[in-house]
Amino acid sequence: MSAATTQLAREYELVYILRPSVNPSDARKVADRITQIIDGRGAKLTRVDNWGKRKLAYPIKKHTRGHFVLVKLVGGNDVVAELERNLRNFDDVMRWQTIRTEIEHDLGSLEVDPDEVEFKEIEAGEDDEQDPTFEERLGMKPRERQEAKSDRSDDDSDDDSDSDSDSDDDDSDSDDDDSSNDDDSSSDDDSDSEEE
Repeated sequence: MSAATTQLAREYELVYILRPSVNPSDARKVADRITQIIDGRGAKLTRVDNWGKRKLAYPIKKHTRGHFVLVKLVGGNDVVAELERNLRNFDDVMRWQTIRTEIEHDLGSLEVDPDEVEFKEIEAGEDDEQDPTFEERLGMKPRERQEAKSDRSDDDSDDDSDSDSDSDDDDSDSDDDDSSNDDDSSSDDDSDSEEE
């Protein structure tokens, strides 16, 4: 028998979705557990890609957004079963899916770039967009966007400063403009009465 035996293993892709309000430390626990299982079962992690917070196609556990993470690994089906069993136990993981690709690799000769298998930290931040309430989803109540609120407050502050400076400079011009506006409005009223 030859000393160097080839151990063929299949490639798998795992995508899991974390809650949108997950703490970075909780996300790190999930990532550490995944690497621990893969290393413990003799498999190899080939790529990790953090897709960030994305909108879900449909609400999951009353959330409309989630943090998506892609993990590619090479190993046996026992690794996949153990990964899915552990992901089921984490409250922060809303959904996961594992697919088997048709590619087989030799575990002994497989080389992996260390930068590609590093789990990146999930940014701790407030929810960028609040989930709509039941009334807002049904269209019973208009939804106010945070951007519109901040734009309005910026516009109000700009208008106040502009109006003060305009009124100081052009007091004499405003009297003339007011009288011409009054004449225009009275002529509009006359034209309306003629049409009736």
